[in-house]
Amino acid sequence: MTVTAEQARLFINALDEPALIIRNGRTLAASNAAKALLGGGIEGSDVRIAIRHPEALSIILAGRHRQLELVGIGGAARPWQLSVKPFGNGLVLVRLSDRSAARAAERMRTDFVANASHELRTPLATIIGYAETLADEAPADDAMRRKFGATIETEARRMLRIVEDLMSLSRIEADRYRLPDERVHLGKIARIAADNAESLAERRGSRVEVEILDDIPEVSGDFSQLLQMVDNLIANALRYGCPKPGAPVTVRVGSTDGRIKLQVIDRGDGVDPRHLPRLTERFYRVDPARSRESGGTGLGLAIVKHIVERHRGSLDIISAPGKGTTVTVTLHVH
Repeated sequence: MTVTAEQARLFINALDEPALIIRNGRTLAASNAAKALLGGGIEGSDVRIAIRHPEALSIILAGRHRQLELVGIGGAARPWQLSVKPFGNGLVLVRLSDRSAARAAERMRTDFVANASHELRTPLATIIGYAETLADEAPADDAMRRKFGATIETEARRMLRIVEDLMSLSRIEADRYRLPDERVHLGKIARIAADNAESLAERRGSRVEVEILDDIPEVSGDFSQLLQMVDNLIANALRYGCPKPGAPVTVRVGSTDGRIKLQVIDRGDGVDPRHLPRLTERFYRVDPARSRESGGTGLGLAIVKHIVERHRGSLDIISAPGKGTTVTVTLHVH
């Protein structure tokens, strides 16, 4: 049976991805996605007009079942998987699957492993160095032992916090497609989180004020994850948003139009707008030295982001140098 160009076009337009049907080295039909990528006038022309990649062309013209990872089509660095499949009567189906998202995910995994390794290696190197010194046969006075011991404990606890935060992220990601079904009250969670932060607030010369603006309805949520979310937001505000002794951190909870908003507001130095899009990335720090000195792991806001996403809510961060930072979490009442 001879396949007409119209029949081929009807078939290929059922595909969302760029696809071509080739016959005798010419493009019999092209999907709309292929025309948008390769040009609107490619149907009926030599396939070399549509595909200018030498290796891809050799596979297509050979007409054998093959797959190839390549770049250079529709952009110099855009990655594709080219699939070539003959299906009789001299016809060859060519499909291009965009691998950009998969490559980005691979890069994220690679970067995450590299960053996690670096974050753990730094305190571990300190622990090993101090432990080796203490284990050396050379005499050490009590003051040196106490100093080294305190440093080892501090760095070990830092490693423990990083591991605990990594485990939290893993658990949250494992649950991301399962909607939480507990009935929770964000106002009560805010008060518990403020109590949890009391000792940190005292060390920072600050306090946490809780404002419940309305009669807040309950929402569907995971109590422990939402508490962790507010704990992290308050801890961040206390660590980085209290440059002056006595400057408070405010936790405000209110409801409007079937939504509940929880805001954590500090009166600190604020953040340059160029940093805002990256604040929820794992291990991203505006000031790495200050973050480590204050006990941060670089994972707090990443955990907050994943908890908000699991609850199908939204996260908004507003900040400017000298004007403090306001983090708003919005959840729908179900």
